[in-house]
Amino acid sequence: MATLLPPPKRQKVYHGVPAPEPEPPKQSPHIVVQFVNEEDGQPLAPAVNLPANVSREGLEAIVNKLNTKDEDPVPFAFHISLPADATTPGAPTRIAISKSIEEDVLSHPSQAFTPEDVFVIHCAPQAVFKVRPATRCSSTLSGHTSPILCASFSPTGNLLATGSGDCNARLWDLFTETPSHVLSGHKGWVLCVEWEAMERKLATGGHDGHVRLWDPKTGKPIGDALKGHTKWVTSLSWEPIHLNPSAPRLASSSKDGTVRVWSTLTRRCEYTLGGHTASVNVVRWGGGGLNGKGVLYTASSDRTVRIWDAERGRPLHTLKDHAHWVTTLTLNTDFVLRTGPFDRLGKKTTSDSEAQTLALKRYNALVSTAGELLITGSDDHTLFLWSLFPSRTSPSSDASAAAAERGGKLKPLARLTGHQRQVSHVAFSPDGRWAASAAWDNSVRVWDGRTGKFVATLRGHVAAVYRLAWSADSRLLVSASKDSTLKIWDLKTYKLKTDLPGHTDEVYCVDFVADKLVSGGRDRTVKIWKN
Repeated sequence: MATLLPPPKRQKVYHGVPAPEPEPPKQSPHIVVQFVNEEDGQPLAPAVNLPANVSREGLEAIVNKLNTKDEDPVPFAFHISLPADATTPGAPTRIAISKSIEEDVLSHPSQAFTPEDVFVIHCAPQAVFKVRPATRCSSTLSGHTSPILCASFSPTGNLLATGSGDCNARLWDLFTETPSHVLSGHKGWVLCVEWEAMERKLATGGHDGHVRLWDPKTGKPIGDALKGHTKWVTSLSWEPIHLNPSAPRLASSSKDGTVRVWSTLTRRCEYTLGGHTASVNVVRWGGGGLNGKGVLYTASSDRTVRIWDAERGRPLHTLKDHAHWVTTLTLNTDFVLRTGPFDRLGKKTTSDSEAQTLALKRYNALVSTAGELLITGSDDHTLFLWSLFPSRTSPSSDASAAAAERGGKLKPLARLTGHQRQVSHVAFSPDGRWAASAAWDNSVRVWDGRTGKFVATLRGHVAAVYRLAWSADSRLLVSASKDSTLKIWDLKTYKLKTDLPGHTDEVYCVDFVADKLVSGGRDRTVKIWKN
């Protein structure tokens, strides 16, 4: 018997009208693409001719194939800078390629590019690991009886310390997300908590002018309070591990206009820096300096930023460019100094010397390109980017030579303008490529961390933004605001990635470790957020 063929498929009709013919796929133009290194602008490979609809993943594969330097494939982020005449004020100055050149660049509303142009694509290598953005609140921890003023993860990310207006600091266990110890001893609000980068000690500074040291394993105080400041302590900073692995010293800045450096062994004040004429708002202990022995950066309400040699406390520079109080300061090495020898692989170090070499290796890897950079933010609505100690590995020491020619006055690399109100916080990303600043004008601005050029404004908060924190892979930024929300921003699109409502009042502090976020604020609860 002959095989019967099935009857032909019935044509689908819409109200008696046959379906329209499928459109043939649109021809994608071929374009010439030049891949350049984002850091120095050097071409990574000769210019290539590609179809414009090659996906971002395809571009990544092409760059890794053409770039013979790296053995293993490296993830890249791609962007194209907009020409100066095509940028509108306040809009991003570069186009990040997230889908393909055709979708992102050729159909960009500015119409600045045609298929005839040579596309110069800036390639920035990304971290080889990825942090998942938090989407939910996994626990709400109560315990503090006053607003929470500061929160900080330990360098390994196992513990969390918070300080509050109830005169207590608290330690929380992040594996079980439960309270572990209450650190009581201060007679005033706990204004700052700072972990030593080896996680052996925790320092807290209070409104009573005392600095206290704690053992995080037992929650017991290490000796009595370090007394000396006559007004409250505004910030704390530990000496980097690669300079002093066994007993790092601690610097504390105060409203009384001084900075004291304490030896944790003798529990005495080694020296006091008294050059500022008003409250010192921030102190940071940098790892570089002239002879690599470390420097102290202090920012004050007397409108100056001062740089001190950390060995003996002698003044090196005074930067007088701000026109109002300098309230916030960040180093591009902050993340590396804070985490010391601990990287994302979580290896345990057995000895101090091993920790020192690991920490030094991580530090040098970061400063080898641009040196230790500093951004200061002020109530004059502006920020300045400074390069005071050029990279020790590069042969030229232009900044100091150029400064000597100008009579020893160091000029900022860039002035970062655009905020309409006081700047509340500025933070470098862990890889030093980006810097983000938050202000009382409800916005967060993203800047290029090497040149200080404006990149984009992140809008979405409806009240002042207080604090920022970066994920360890520098791909996500989280902001905490007076409007009671946290927002996670995606740096591929410069748009909101996730909104995290849940606090019932202003959020004063936020910190990011691995895949977890922590926040605290005026509603007296600590919230832990994760994916």
